[in-house]
Parts: sequence; C-alpha cells; structure tokens
Amino acid sequence: MELLSENKVAGGWHRRYQHDSLNTQCKMTFAVFLPEQALRGQPVPVLYWLSGLTCNDENFMQKAGAFKRASELGIAIVAPDTSPRGEAIPDDPENSYDFGLGAGFYVNATQAPYDKHYQMYSYVSDELPTLIEAHLPVSDKRAIAGHSMGGHGALIIGLKNPTRYQSISAFSPISNPVDCPWGKKAFTGYLGADSTAWQAYDACHLLRQNEGDKKAPILVDQGDADQFLTEQLKPEALEQAALAADHPFTLTMQPGYDHSYFFISTFIDSHLDFHAQYLK
Repeated sequence: MELLSENKVAGGWHRRYQHDSLNTQCKMTFAVFLPEQALRGQPVPVLYWLSGLTCNDENFMQKAGAFKRASELGIAIVAPDTSPRGEAIPDDPENSYDFGLGAGFYVNATQAPYDKHYQMYSYVSDELPTLIEAHLPVSDKRAIAGHSMGGHGALIIGLKNPTRYQSISAFSPISNPVDCPWGKKAFTGYLGADSTAWQAYDACHLLRQNEGDKKAPILVDQGDADQFLTEQLKPEALEQAALAADHPFTLTMQPGYDHSYFFISTFIDSHLDFHAQYLK
C-alpha cells in the first residue's frame, strides 16, 4: 500500500492509499478514515462505503460530514473507487456517465473487454477487506453502506455475504437493477444479454432467495424529491421483497430531499448510529 496523502480530522486521520489489485489488474485507490481509538492501538470496526455513478473515493469523504460522528463511535470508514482506472481500462464507447469508468456497478464482469478488469464485486467483498485488516488497526467486524449505484453495491454484497457484514444501509439505492434503465444497460454490458445471469446482482432477487438464519438488518433512506426515484431506484420493490422474506428492513421516505450529498450529509449520523449498535 502506497500512502498518497493524509490529513488530520476529528481527532483521527483521513488517508488515501494506492495499491496493485489482483482482481482488477490495475492500480486501485481507496480512502480510509481512522478514528483516534485505532491510532492508540485499539482495533476498531469498519464501515465500507460504496459511492455512486461518476464518483471515486473522494466524494463521500469530502462531502458527507461523517468524520465527527464516526470518531465519537470509534468506527473506521473505508471508501473504495467505483471502477478500475487507467489508460488500459476499457470505457463506454459512447463515453456516457452510466457505464465504464466510474460505473463498475460492483459486479464481476463476464463479457469482453470488461471481464479482465471490471471485477469490482470480488475486489470490494474479498480483496480490499483482506488488505485493510492485514495492514491497518481494524477488527474483522464489518458493516457496509452506499449511495445510488453504491447503495445497490452495499445491498448485494451484504446480502450475498450475510456472515461477513453485521449491518447494511443505503441512501437512494438502485434497488431493482434488472428492471431499470441504468441496471439493464450495465448488466447487458458487463454480464451479457441473458437476464437470468443478472439476478445474482439484484437485491430484490437476493432478498427473496435468502432463507438462511443470518439476516443482516437493512436501513434505507430515500428522498421523495429524488429525480431518479420512479424510473431508476424503485424502493417499493425492495420493501416488498424484504417483507416477503421477513428480512429486518427499514425504509424511510424523507420529504423534500433529492439525490445529492446534501441529503446524505443530513442523515449520515443516523446511519452511523444504526451500524454502531451492531458493530459493537
């Protein structure tokens, strides 16, 4: 791990690292907030934050205002990038914002030319936590959260690994990607035209299939003034799937809030408090 930068904040440290990834076969950058407790040698639990379309590791760390509460709770935050990066990494031929660079959708691509590098599911769920736990003063207690495309990522990774994440939360997640334009475009490009293969990365499908004893609780906040609410996000489908599966689930519709980090920064403390009760 190569340290790129560090800044003291809220009694702890915000650091950016770069490393060579086996999964994505390129250099990956991630950011981490380490609270003061970790710097005193006390291993702390980790919240993994997954960002949305067009974002990288910097958006949440600079805009969400999460450090003060995370420091009080003694929780580290890790924010990976949203896709592989570099000159050799294939992008959307049309240079659109919702596929390719900055839009990895947290899946393991099976279609050329994306299958070599776009292995974001394995990177986030396996490689990155292994790296973090080997080199930083953190415990193996994990939670996962995200926004929009990252909310989708948090849901599917948490649901597919119920013994590895204590809790799951999301802001404005893409809840049913097999049935929305963003998801259909990304899944066709990364996974192929057979839509049955898409179900392995759809939170609604995963909820309906989850019959195990371990069910990580889920918290979702959604703004009712979100411009993507009806066509892309579909929180009602997620709620119905959770109810049918008897999965611990809370959906709060927040009046007047949109899809921006103004929304996230307003309610991030409640999400940190939600995770803290399970991480402790």
